[in-house]
Amino acid sequence: QVQLVDAGGGLVQAGGSLRLSCTASGRTSSVYAVGWFRRAPGKEREFVAAINWNGGATDYADSVAGRFTISRDNINNMVYLQMNSLKPEDTAVYYCAARTSQFTIYRRRASDYNYWGQGTQVTVSS
Repeated sequence: QVQLVDAGGGLVQAGGSLRLSCTASGRTSSVYAVGWFRRAPGKEREFVAAINWNGGATDYADSVAGRFTISRDNINNMVYLQMNSLKPEDTAVYYCAARTSQFTIYRRRASDYNYWGQGTQVTVSS
């Protein structure tokens, strides 16, 4: 089992920045990739970014590429999502997720992820 705790959300003005964190515990040696997903009110959950736990390869949704950066700290079992140039449309609950399956990280399917954090609210005001 892997436990995830995500944090760092808050209220920020458009153009501002936030950094989300995801702390993993338990059988972290089994983790292959960690991703961030988000769900805005009235919308379906969508992929935001992912990182390969060991190799460091990354993938981003087109809507956040160039503004968000995902990174990892394997020593402390943490993954970060640095969010810059935030827009009101980035408002959502953000979820950290981890998976043990070794599909390519470019698959972007939420159903591939078997462990999830509790979510952290990000609100961007215009």
